[in-house]
Amino acid sequence: MLAQLPFTGLDWIPVLLAVSAAYIVFGIAGFGTALIAAPVLIHFMPLSKVVPLLVLLDFIAAFGNLLPSRKDVARAELLRLLPFMAIGCILGVVFLLQLKSDLLLLLMGVFVTAYAIYGLAIKTRPTRLNPLWAVPMGTVGGLFGAMFGSGGFLYAIYLNARLDSKDEARATQCALISCSTIVRLSLFVIAGVYADISLLLLAACLLPVMFLGTWIGRRLSFKLSREAFVRLVTWLVLASGVALIVRYLTS
Repeated sequence: MLAQLPFTGLDWIPVLLAVSAAYIVFGIAGFGTALIAAPVLIHFMPLSKVVPLLVLLDFIAAFGNLLPSRKDVARAELLRLLPFMAIGCILGVVFLLQLKSDLLLLLMGVFVTAYAIYGLAIKTRPTRLNPLWAVPMGTVGGLFGAMFGSGGFLYAIYLNARLDSKDEARATQCALISCSTIVRLSLFVIAGVYADISLLLLAACLLPVMFLGTWIGRRLSFKLSREAFVRLVTWLVLASGVALIVRYLTS
């Protein structure tokens, strides 16, 4: 059955390292798996397969993060964002399955690079946002989540500018990621994406790495400031995004 997978023996090394690093970050920050893993996985399989793969893994990881912190969820903010996130997810799945893969490669590179530059440029806590910002943040977050596998950073920007408690912001974000994975998973099932048995087999093979990475991330979060770790990872994300753009321009 392993012969059905798109990797050779040596290909597994960068794939396993990328997925483990992605879920270490997820264990600390609660989002960001696609920003770390997708730039590597996209060298071995199309983005239209990478995103559904990571959605399957995120589905399990997100609920694992949510259960211990569910009492801290800010339900008002969650309910404000959810409908717009669902709209964005629907649009994102349509775009993901219809756009050409080379254009997706460029969009992914631009998206990752822009996110990294933004993350490195921000030095202070943003001012308190108006609740109406839930409309664009939820919609674009859902759109990016479905197309690129990660809209979590937009939810984080909104929630950190709306909630004073770090625990509430983190728990609410975990709840949003959990709901987002359910919406995206359902849409991919309806679209027939998971009829590909090799994709399901690959997800099963990567589950142990996902569990290990998430476990390490949670342990690191107690010893290392999340801000310092995410800032270090952001530099790696920037390098990955630039590499994708260069690959598109030279292909």
